[in-house]
Amino acid sequence: MVARDGIGIIVGGFAAFLISLGLWYFFPSAVAQAVTILLGLFAVFNLYFFRDPDREPPGNPLAVISPADGRVTQIVEVDEKDYFHRRVQRISVFLSVFNVHVNRSPFSGTVDYFHYRTGKFLAAFKHEASEENEQTTIGILDEGGNRVLFKQIAGLIARRIICHYREGMTSRAGERMGLIRYGSRVDVFVSLDATVAVKVGQTVKAGQSILATFPSPGDARDSEARLVTTPRPEVTES
Repeated sequence: MVARDGIGIIVGGFAAFLISLGLWYFFPSAVAQAVTILLGLFAVFNLYFFRDPDREPPGNPLAVISPADGRVTQIVEVDEKDYFHRRVQRISVFLSVFNVHVNRSPFSGTVDYFHYRTGKFLAAFKHEASEENEQTTIGILDEGGNRVLFKQIAGLIARRIICHYREGMTSRAGERMGLIRYGSRVDVFVSLDATVAVKVGQTVKAGQSILATFPSPGDARDSEARLVTTPRPEVTES
């Protein structure tokens, strides 16, 4: 299966290749040949890059699953000031250009926070990328009051973040919710009482691998609605 968010690029890449092939045929030259080969390789790579395999999420409602394929690069405690407003655990997953880049929801609940922010395009594996790079941040709250925050973070090459979630929408763990093009990173934030189930260096899969689990369904009193001012996203979806 091919990611629907990548269909336009795939079609455009193959169209450019076919045009270049025609020009090379009618106006043969070494330059035209080289351009045609490069465009052909790029078109094939896009077909590979935007692959979208089916995934079956775990049935544990207390599990926080990985939003992306990649490698766990950091597990730390940080002070999260935008959503949790307290100290939490952050799990970072780095995606290379060879990973599946379709992002999936890490948790089931209601999207009660959404924020898109412009920023730098540092290499995604750098720790400062979590704060300084262009990113989309999504907060999810379940009926029991458990919260999960995750970020789609652009990298050195990735210049386009796609997120289909907005405040008030319902999130289902493992469902497709967006994509980051050409190398990137995701950060997942959970409370300190959650048990982290992965280690640094471990390879994870979106929609399947459990990153952490909550100890209980939570206290429903914590799920009271709160007012959040949500900036309008500065990019349009494709």
